[in-house]
Amino acid sequence: MPASDLTRRDLLTSVAAAGVAGAAAVAAQPARRQVAIGSVNALAAVKLTVERLSAGEPPVDAAVAGVGLAEADPDEVGVGYGGLPNEDGVVQLDAAVMDGVSMRAGAVAALERIKHPARVALQVMRRTTRILLVGDGALRFARAHGFVEENLLTERARKIWLYWKENAAPDDDWLPAAAEAEDPDLRWFVEKYGSSYFRPQGTIHVSALAADGGVGCCTTTSGLFFKLPGRVGDSPLIGCGLYCDAEVGSAGATGHGESCIISNGAATVVEFMRQGKSPEAACLATLERVVRSTRAAFLRDTEGRPRYNLNLYAVSAKGEVGGASTWSGAQHAVCRSGEPARLLPSAYLFKRPAAD
Repeated sequence: MPASDLTRRDLLTSVAAAGVAGAAAVAAQPARRQVAIGSVNALAAVKLTVERLSAGEPPVDAAVAGVGLAEADPDEVGVGYGGLPNEDGVVQLDAAVMDGVSMRAGAVAALERIKHPARVALQVMRRTTRILLVGDGALRFARAHGFVEENLLTERARKIWLYWKENAAPDDDWLPAAAEAEDPDLRWFVEKYGSSYFRPQGTIHVSALAADGGVGCCTTTSGLFFKLPGRVGDSPLIGCGLYCDAEVGSAGATGHGESCIISNGAATVVEFMRQGKSPEAACLATLERVVRSTRAAFLRDTEGRPRYNLNLYAVSAKGEVGGASTWSGAQHAVCRSGEPARLLPSAYLFKRPAAD
């Protein structure tokens, strides 16, 4: 029938039929679910993040709430309160947040005496036109917004730091006490982190995807154990320790910060996803680039492989998740709405040698 011969009733009927068909097509599409992915120490964090997403909180706020559990936990010695100090015995914290819808971000670095640096970073994003505040400037900003200063060096962290200082160099003026070998706090640390490499990195990351497609992420850390005062790693650097774009997804990193900085790790993961790679494949491709950029002799073993480990995590705008690490044995935390949080094995580039 020619269009000119359509009656008003015919037109309304066809429009209604098209509307029903369109609604049926939308109904047939699987609904996107809230999902959060994070570092191995983020199991409780991703669970809380998804709970907050389900309650309607923006992804970046939900991620900040999730990592706040670790920031307040004195047993999490790589993050927030109880985090291990720099080589002078001072706890300095770094954190960053990013919102993938507005493409805004906030960060703080070398922040002292504030338990929740991620919350301060969120205020930097929301209450300033800038992105990164450091040191005393970050502390003054936190004070202005009502954050309470407190001593972040726990007794356990102090003893671990002192033990490291006493054993760091054989010819300095420090001597260890024989009783330290039986100290429960020191034994706890060695059992958890091992004694062969006494300076692991401690960080927590969470990337969050909302049901409406919004993404946000947060990384927070006390940094490399016993670091140089003022040292800043990848965690508070946008594009390095975290990055997100609602058109593509979100990514974050933990581990060897300097190698991640050189390669803009998190932003590179997102760009690989933009090119069509899955989150896991994007993480692996980024790690391959990081390895190619590792050229300093002190960072490579006798076979040319990295002496460090770098962990990457990603969620796509479709809700796919994946993680990868330089070396085997790593895990990442994932939670989807309606499901329990769980740890999944990360893909890897190199198989870790068996312990002697």
